[in-house]
Amino acid sequence: MVTRATMGIDDVLETSRLGIRRVDPIDLQRLQAQGAFVVDVRAERYRRSEGHIPGAVVVERNVLEWRLDPTSGYRMTHGPRKDQLVIVVCNEGFASSLVARDLRQIGFLRASDLIGGFRAYAAAGLPTERQPFRVVE
Repeated sequence: MVTRATMGIDDVLETSRLGIRRVDPIDLQRLQAQGAFVVDVRAERYRRSEGHIPGAVVVERNVLEWRLDPTSGYRMTHGPRKDQLVIVVCNEGFASSLVARDLRQIGFLRASDLIGGFRAYAAAGLPTERQPFRVVE
């Protein structure tokens, strides 16, 4: 067994994904239509050059937990419920797994992430938009 003191990032990533049903890009639109809350945590420079997933809410990574947590005094309006499927999107599907892990730790037990991130979504030919649906700071 690997202990925390000896875990590398690959071990941390693997552990963060245990028991989680990650989302294939081809399934994202269907899950959104069924009520999934999609949050984009990519850096602004990538969003500006690559575009946005329709309906995804942009939240900067450094404030994400405070904006989503219903118990936070800094919660965003119209944020997800803790029982709702929350799908995190990053560039390539690595950082998003860690973010989903953190969201599960604060009670979003259905938090997941997009396999391959935005780039896999775009490579699959799925729709993108130039402007974000919503940005929460």
